[in-house]
Amino acid sequence: MNLKKLSLIAAVTCSSVFASSMSDINPNEALKLLQDGNKRFVDGKPTHVNAGLNRVKETSKGQHPFVTINACSDSRVPVELLFDRGFGDIFVIRNAGNVSDTDEAGTIEYGTEHLGTRLVVILGHTSCGAVTAVAKGDHVEGNIPKLVDNIVPAVNKIKDKNTGHSHEKWLTEAITENVWQSYEDLLKKSEIVKHLVKDGKVKIVGAMYNVDNGEVKFLGEHPNLKALLETNGSHGSNEASKYIIK
Repeated sequence: MNLKKLSLIAAVTCSSVFASSMSDINPNEALKLLQDGNKRFVDGKPTHVNAGLNRVKETSKGQHPFVTINACSDSRVPVELLFDRGFGDIFVIRNAGNVSDTDEAGTIEYGTEHLGTRLVVILGHTSCGAVTAVAKGDHVEGNIPKLVDNIVPAVNKIKDKNTGHSHEKWLTEAITENVWQSYEDLLKKSEIVKHLVKDGKVKIVGAMYNVDNGEVKFLGEHPNLKALLETNGSHGSNEASKYIIK
C-alpha cells in the first residue's frame, strides 16, 4: 500500500473519531454551572452534584462532560470539589503549572472535538510551585526542565517589567500571566481548537483559584484573542528557547 493511500485511511479514521456533536450546554451556561458550584463550595454548602453511585452507573454507559479544564496538579486544587461537581461532569487535564504543551493540547482537542465540550478553562492558582520555581531560578533536573520551559516566557515577561525587584513582589502577576501563556500556547499548538473558537463553537477562559479561601475568579477570554486567532499555528511558544532554566 502506497503512502498516499495510507494518508487517506488515516484522514478518514481521524474524521470518524472526531465526529461527535457539540454539547447542548453552551459556553455561558457551562460557566454559570462552574460559578454556582464554586459559590456553594466557598459558602460551605456543597450539594455533591452527581457524586453518588447511581451517577457512576449512569456514566459507565458513556461520558458527556460540559466543560474541559486544564488545571495544575497541585494537591490543593481538586477540580471537581472546587466546583461542587461529580462523575462525568468535567473533563480534566492536570499538570504542574497548568501548561498547554503537546499532550495537553491533544487532550483538550479530545475534550472539545470528540466529547463536545463547548467551554475550556485554563485554571491557575495562587502560590503555584511550578511558577515559583521558575521565578526563583531553582535548579531542576530530569524531565522537569522540558515541562517548565512553557512557563518561562510568562515569568520573564513579568520579571522584565519589575527589574530590580525580588520575585516575591511580582510572583502573583507572573502566575496570572502563566494562565494567559497557557491559553496562547493552546491556540498555537492546536488548529482544531483554534477553528472551534473562530467558529463560535468553543469558548476559552482563564481562571484563578485562591488556595487561601477556595474562591475561583474567572478572568475571561485572552486580552489579545482576536490577534491570536489570526496568526498562523506553530509548535508552541518559541520564546522559551531563548532562556535557560538554571
